Amino acid sequence: MVTKRVVVTGLGALTPIGNNVADYWASLSKGVSGAMLITRFDTSKFKTKFACEVKNFDPTLFIDKKEIRRLDPFVQYAIACSDEAVADADISIEKIPAERIGVIWASGIGGISSFYQDIVEQAKGDGTPRYNPFFIPRVIVDIAAGHLSMRYGFRGINYATVSACASSNHALINACDIIRLGKADVILCGGSEASVNEPGIGGFNALHALSTRNDDPATASRPFDKDRDGFVLGEGAGALVLESLDHALARGAKIYAEMKGGTGTADAYHLTAPHPDGLGAANVMKFSLEDAQLNPTDIDYINVHGTSTPLGDIAELKAIRQVFGDHASKLHISSTKSMTGHLLGATGAIEAIASIMAINHGIIPPTINHFTDDPEIDPTLNLIFNQAVKKEINTVLSNTFGFGGHNASVILARYNT
Repeated sequence: MVTKRVVVTGLGALTPIGNNVADYWASLSKGVSGAMLITRFDTSKFKTKFACEVKNFDPTLFIDKKEIRRLDPFVQYAIACSDEAVADADISIEKIPAERIGVIWASGIGGISSFYQDIVEQAKGDGTPRYNPFFIPRVIVDIAAGHLSMRYGFRGINYATVSACASSNHALINACDIIRLGKADVILCGGSEASVNEPGIGGFNALHALSTRNDDPATASRPFDKDRDGFVLGEGAGALVLESLDHALARGAKIYAEMKGGTGTADAYHLTAPHPDGLGAANVMKFSLEDAQLNPTDIDYINVHGTSTPLGDIAELKAIRQVFGDHASKLHISSTKSMTGHLLGATGAIEAIASIMAINHGIIPPTINHFTDDPEIDPTLNLIFNQAVKKEINTVLSNTFGFGGHNASVILARYNT
C-alpha cells in the first residue's frame, strides 16, 4: 500500500524555559534550567517545594477575560501554543477546506487544577451539591481538542490521546497515520499539561517519584547522574502542524522536517516502574524503526525519555544498547528534561519540537546537571552532558514512556525531496 509522506509545517511552544519556540530553543541550546521554588501555593508541608513552572504567562493575550474563567490552565496553554503553530504554518479554513483539517490533542491528566479547586469549594459548604456549571467541561481531557477545533473552525478528525507521559507522542503518531492514509490533509497535534498544583506535587510525592532536592532546585533534574533522586514536575504545552507532503508543496508551505513514523508498545510489567531490562522501550524503538523503514544506523540522535529516576534512566539506556548494538556508541543521546522538567502528557510534543530544532540548527541540546558518573551506566554510550554539541543531524528518535507501561517513540528527519 502506497501511503503519503508527512511533514511538519508549524510549531508552537509554551514551556518552563520559553513561552514560544524561539525562546524555548535558545534556552535549550544554552542549557538553562527552568526549575525554581513553587510560586502557586504554600509548599511548607510538601516534601518537594519546587517545579518547572511556566513563567510570565498572560492568558489575556490569547483569550477573552470572561472566557478564561471557564478554561482550565491546560486548555489555556493549549490555545497559546496552538495559536503560534497555526500562524507559523499559515493554515486557515479560508485557505484549506475545514473538513480536511483535524485536531488530535493530548494530556495525561487534564483539568486537575479545576477538579481540585471545585472539590475544595464544595467541601466548604453544608453538603448540598453546588458545582460550577463548567466543572465537567473544565476537567475532561478531550476538551482541549474541542476548544481548538472551535477556535479555528477545523471540522476534521477531533479527539484526545491519553497514555500518561506518552500521550502527546501518541497524538503525533495518530496524526501521522491518518494523514498517511489520506483521511486528512492537515492535523494540529500536540499536548498540554498543568499539574503544578497541590494534588500534582502531593500525588507524585506519595509515589516517591519526585526529586526532593529543595536546597538546589536548578540542579535537581539530573538524568543519568549517580545522585539523581527523581524527576522534577513541569508544565506547559507543545503544538505541531502535520501535513501531507503533496499538500504542503502545493501551497508552498515552509517545511521544518519530515515525520518518518512511530509507534507504541506496552511493558505489561508494573504500574509505575519500567521493565528492568527495558523490554517495552526496546520494542517501541525497534518497531518505530520498522515503521519508518529505517535502519538503526540511520539515527543520529536520540532525545531520550530520561526523567532522572534511578530505575528509568538505566532501563532506557539498556534498551538503546539492545536495539542499536555497536551504533549505540556512535549516536548522540541527551535528555532535555534536565532543563524543562517532566511535562507529563505534553512532554512528547515539546521534545519533538526540540528534536526538529536540533535538525534545523545542527545543535544537540545537552543533559545538564551532570556531576557524577553512574557506574551502572555503560561508559561507552555517547551521552551529551552539560554543553550543547554542534553536529549535523539528519534523523532523530524521540522516546516517551508513561505510567501503566505505555511507550511511544517518534522519528523525525531532515526533509529531502
